[in-house]
Amino acid sequence: MASLFAFPNPVNEYAARVTAGLVVLLAVVTAVANSGWGLVAIAVGFWLRLLFGPRISPLALLSVKVITPRLGKVRLVAGPPKRFAQGIGAAVSTAALLLFAAGVAPAAWALLGVLVIAASLEAFAGFCLGCTIFGFLQRRGVIPEDVCEACNNISLRRS
Repeated sequence: MASLFAFPNPVNEYAARVTAGLVVLLAVVTAVANSGWGLVAIAVGFWLRLLFGPRISPLALLSVKVITPRLGKVRLVAGPPKRFAQGIGAAVSTAALLLFAAGVAPAAWALLGVLVIAASLEAFAGFCLGCTIFGFLQRRGVIPEDVCEACNNISLRRS
């Protein structure tokens, strides 16, 4: 059962960045179309990536199996911070969906805008906001060090 909910560690940073770019694209199309169904797709995608890694999420599969291999780039980074970032995306996108369903569309679109900013930072600048929050929380003892040994031991990090 544990393997069902496994998340890869390490993760190819380029695959994560491509997935984030696809999230940005889907979010922009969703906002332009004023689509509740787009919000559903975004939230479900984040939950699938959070719970199952890239094995089930259509955006992650497209990224990992099709787009990233064609780039030919690999840079391995720790998986736990990326999973944490997916959790933040799941929470924010679910909140946006619930706000939209409750008839508070402006608040939903504001949250989607926050998501677009965070995903754009990952996709286009290689800056993972969720990973940064993970590191901050780990340094303060909120997240135990053994959750990600590579995150708290600089000698284990790959360049």
